[in-house]
Amino acid sequence: MILEKLAIPGVLLVRPEVFEDRRGFFLETYRREVFAAAGVAADFVQDNHSASSRTVLRGLHYQLHRAQAKLVRVVRGEVYDVAVDIRSGSPWFGRHCAVRLSEADKQGVYVPEGFAHGFLVVSERAEIVYKCSDYYCPAHERGIRWDDPALAIDWPLPPGEAPVLSEKDARYARLSETDPADLPVYAPPPVRADDGRTPSKA
Repeated sequence: MILEKLAIPGVLLVRPEVFEDRRGFFLETYRREVFAAAGVAADFVQDNHSASSRTVLRGLHYQLHRAQAKLVRVVRGEVYDVAVDIRSGSPWFGRHCAVRLSEADKQGVYVPEGFAHGFLVVSERAEIVYKCSDYYCPAHERGIRWDDPALAIDWPLPPGEAPVLSEKDARYARLSETDPADLPVYAPPPVRADDGRTPSKA
């Protein structure tokens, strides 16, 4: 599989190698050594599976203190998948990455900790499976309003149609209205010993 870097460091498009013949297909959906080589050290502890109908929008979700990295893929239908950097102090704060994921292309996306995640179903029905690096914890569940204009997410909704939202998702505040104490904090990646600098002499 190939892990392709997207616009915000840490967010990765997962492009599996698919082996197809008259019987069907086979692919690897996760391989630890490949992710480790890309700098991903997430230890996945929970797998989830959700099904939704057209124009259902779930998000934008995250957990505080029990942050979850997610490895997302679609096994039926198609979705518009979005990851928003909400880490206070991040150079990419408020920016997002968006990709279409479908059962046809079999691609996935890795969403690091510190990002809010959501998706819109653009097919008649879609099923998503995703791995999480920590357990679901209702006490730490948080969210950002899906249509926050400052995020400038171009959700591909049919003209004149509103998304189908949960009551909880409809109540979330905009990013600018969110208490900073309810946002994750950006931590710059450590400088590697092999970053090409000449070591100093004692």
